[in-house]
Amino acid sequence: MVNTDYRISDIMTCAIANMLRDGETVFHGVSSHLPMVAMMLAKSLHAPDLVHLNIPGGVNPGSIHKSSYSSAGSDLLASAESYFPLEQVFDLSMRGKLDVAFLGGIQFDIDGNINASVIGDYHKPKVRLPGGAGSAVLIPTAKKAIIWRTKHDKRTFVENVDFVTTRGNLWRIVTPLCVFEFRNGKLHLESIHPNSSLDEVRENTGFELLYDEIKYTEPPSKQELTMLKKIDPHDYRSIEF
Repeated sequence: MVNTDYRISDIMTCAIANMLRDGETVFHGVSSHLPMVAMMLAKSLHAPDLVHLNIPGGVNPGSIHKSSYSSAGSDLLASAESYFPLEQVFDLSMRGKLDVAFLGGIQFDIDGNINASVIGDYHKPKVRLPGGAGSAVLIPTAKKAIIWRTKHDKRTFVENVDFVTTRGNLWRIVTPLCVFEFRNGKLHLESIHPNSSLDEVRENTGFELLYDEIKYTEPPSKQELTMLKKIDPHDYRSIEF
């Protein structure tokens, strides 16, 4: 029976927070509420010296309570320790000084290719997507790129992406069902969330699952859930679900 004390958004947020280490410099962009909350959770519990960078340019914001607008709320700057503009984030990454970047995509394949450009043929697409934007620069240059998706199905995790928008230092992909780790040139199943199963992950993935052993994601602790309510009272972490 699934523990009803936490939700999928809580599992994903806590899993991401536990990937972050003290002292790392970490960036999130727009429409990034879930990783934004995960960064605040990490700083609150185990990574006090994590450096939080974001689109408005606020370094280590003291609050995310008014960041409902595309995770780029004014309080990210108004309550920040200092100002670090977006163009400097790209420069930082290209100099090898950005430890983690949270980025998105629409299609992913086992080889770590990421598509955020088109569905279907590039010249006659079924759907034209926003494109790579910052991810085309940050995924190849940040030390570790973490991607999160609130949908996990065979249209998202495909045998071959329709278009390669970017690839590079992909580290992990976090979904409502599992965590994938990219190593040795392939995506590997790192852990299955407690709300899911190997069969469910397999049924919703369009490529063969690679794994060394079956592991399960640690469920959120009471301490984590208590802190989430404190730092994210408006439940921004669930806004994509």
